[in-house]
Amino acid sequence: MRKGSSVLITGGTGSFGRKFVATVLEHYPGIRRLVVFSRDELKQYEMAQEFPPGKYRQLRYFIGDVRDRDRLRRALEGIDTVIHAAALKQVPAAEYNPFECIKTNVIGAQNLIEACLDSGVGKVVALSTDKAAGPVNLYGATKLCSDKLFVAANNFRGKKEIRFAVVRYGNVMGSRGSVIPYFLKQRATGVLPVTDRRMTRFNITLEKGVDLVLEALEKMWGGEIFVPKIPSYLITDLAEAIAPDCRIEEIGIRPGEKLHEEMITPSDAVNTIEHRNGFIILPATPTWEPGDLMRARNAAPCPDGFHYDSLNNPKRLSVDQLRELIRRHVNPDFKV
Repeated sequence: MRKGSSVLITGGTGSFGRKFVATVLEHYPGIRRLVVFSRDELKQYEMAQEFPPGKYRQLRYFIGDVRDRDRLRRALEGIDTVIHAAALKQVPAAEYNPFECIKTNVIGAQNLIEACLDSGVGKVVALSTDKAAGPVNLYGATKLCSDKLFVAANNFRGKKEIRFAVVRYGNVMGSRGSVIPYFLKQRATGVLPVTDRRMTRFNITLEKGVDLVLEALEKMWGGEIFVPKIPSYLITDLAEAIAPDCRIEEIGIRPGEKLHEEMITPSDAVNTIEHRNGFIILPATPTWEPGDLMRARNAAPCPDGFHYDSLNNPKRLSVDQLRELIRRHVNPDFKV
């Protein structure tokens, strides 16, 4: 991220946003302006106690909702880089309140795209999720739609010097509402509710998620969906890592939940290339030559029928590895 940049992050008070802000303030002191855009004034107040604008003079807190296009346009004045992390992401809530999810995740995405096109922004990176690959719940379907909107935005930018890309990854370790904080709290009861003992999930730390977004900003050509190679875990191994003495109670898969997550489906494989650290799903109608990108990234096409899911992932975390990750990234005082 170049010196003098002005950056706005939607959903900036969420788990990712807070980590992104901390990373940028530490490693990019030459940034001119860093705007936290979110709709919750209490979370902004709490975040400002940790990152006070008086100490970090480049930092701004801007109340707004991605549903409000006019407010977005106002917030984007003078901004050259945007990270889109705002979303309604709780699966049960989205199933029960479907159009509220659509208004934020789909209409909000298009609002941001149009506001960026109108405001002189140069780069936009949107966060996606493994649930957008072959979605079975509304949240995943809205994020797939959002991904398509950001990818396609490169086709109608006209002569504007703006590029859009997407970063897709799995469950973030320790993020609010995720399984690890829930298990840590639940172990005091002696029982861990597990939907299905066979369940697997991808795993990524907040630090790695931020690094991927920063890498995408640096290397994006416009229209790519960046997918990292990250490890998976078995849900029963996670339960063993956190609470080996607890009884596991199998409660059945919830509405809209998958047994195993995937980030690249066989249908995606035809447009996917692999490089050392991950994969790139290429746009169906790129504005550049795919062969040039493959040579630049030292990448090769994925074979027909390839898919990348949490069950068949060659990187599988052990119980001991999960415990170490929890200590390093969730709770340094964690003990079994």
